[in-house]
Amino acid sequence: MSDQPTSILPGVGGSGSSDSATTRPTRRPLVWNPGTDLGVLLLRFAVGGTFFAHGMQIVSGMWGGPGIDGFAATLQGFGYQQPVVLAWVTGITAVAGGALVVLGFLTPLAAAGLLALMINSVALKFGNGFFITSPAGANAVELDVVLGLAAAALTLIGAGRIAIDRGRTWNLRPAPWGVLALIIGVVAAVLVLVLLR
Repeated sequence: MSDQPTSILPGVGGSGSSDSATTRPTRRPLVWNPGTDLGVLLLRFAVGGTFFAHGMQIVSGMWGGPGIDGFAATLQGFGYQQPVVLAWVTGITAVAGGALVVLGFLTPLAAAGLLALMINSVALKFGNGFFITSPAGANAVELDVVLGLAAAALTLIGAGRIAIDRGRTWNLRPAPWGVLALIIGVVAAVLVLVLLR
């Protein structure tokens, strides 16, 4: 019987010689794809930029926005208590959270704050239907769901390497920090719905 390996895989087979360890395939480390960083950057710009713009509509009335008083009246119409305070909190969360997401700084926490806003928005509009093209129009939940899920995704994947967060623990190992941030965002949203409505 020959001492040649009986397998086509290197290092596997019948020789049993001591040099079989040297012929085993070695594991190659994962190679980071720069396209991933660019993709995450674009996602951050889309999500953070949208929230920043809507926050500015609330805080300052820019771009045809309602301003604090108009948004507070909307919140009061939905049955929220302390509508002026809540309007400020909503506007500042959208502006600050959006800016931080765009910059890639404290991304899990910033994105969790944006998620909390969208949970409240979806809870309020849930009965209006999903699609913006439905009769409910802008009162449908389609955009709110997309933005909320994108914010949740950013809490779990981190900011990528084109970010201020680069090299920080929560960006190198984003999943555990992201789960914690998701919990904080969901709890904050539920507390606002339960205690202020």
